[in-house]
Amino acid sequence: MKGEERAMRFAGRKVVVMGGSRGIGLAIAMGFAAEGAAVAICARGAEALEVARREIAGHGGRVFAAPCDLAEAKQIARFVPEAAASLGGIDILVNNASGFGMTDDEAGWAASIGVDVMAVVRASHAALPFLEAAEGAAIVNIASISGLRASTRSLPYAAVKAAVINYTMSQAATLAPKRIRVNAISPGSIAFPGGLWEQRKETNPKLYEATLASIPFGRFGTAEEIAEVAMFLGSPAARWVTGQNIVVDGGQML
Repeated sequence: MKGEERAMRFAGRKVVVMGGSRGIGLAIAMGFAAEGAAVAICARGAEALEVARREIAGHGGRVFAAPCDLAEAKQIARFVPEAAASLGGIDILVNNASGFGMTDDEAGWAASIGVDVMAVVRASHAALPFLEAAEGAAIVNIASISGLRASTRSLPYAAVKAAVINYTMSQAATLAPKRIRVNAISPGSIAFPGGLWEQRKETNPKLYEATLASIPFGRFGTAEEIAEVAMFLGSPAARWVTGQNIVVDGGQML
């Protein structure tokens, strides 16, 4: 693909990223915008959201940004139609946010189920009428390699990411007659400014170094590397790909 063609491969496409003010979500929103898409993002923090909006708008396309707590059903039900109205529809929905429930207690499970699972369900339901009206519609759910193996450090997080992977397959089967593709991405350990692994480098250097040593390539992944896969899954190049979970971990699962 020539550079100019690649740069505009999402021209005219409308992309909604649930949780897009930093990290993987922001990288995905930036990637789509850089290649011509109109993009909508949401997050809880208004200040970070505005910074992200300005950064995405630097690519020159339409950007819609509004606060939304993805643990709240009513806020999702408000945001998704507002985003669709601003963009002129929805072609691609990216479910990215996580509650990061790490503790095996009521609070940990509530955080994980409320955001990692129910926000995916609610956003997908809210976006469905717009996706049905689109041509080549796609949903991309961000899961984790934690959902593919046992976890002693983050029981709720691992369990709900496994649920997202399974739900992705069920969504794909259910929505195929509507010509809507659904896939998941399971990132490995991803480092970005202000992210979990940057924090752990300071607070738990032993875990940080052990995790780094577990990755054959000898480094953490980047948010942009996850974005590239999300863009592939949202593009016509993946028109015959649905119901899949793509592991992007630099061999960490090996």
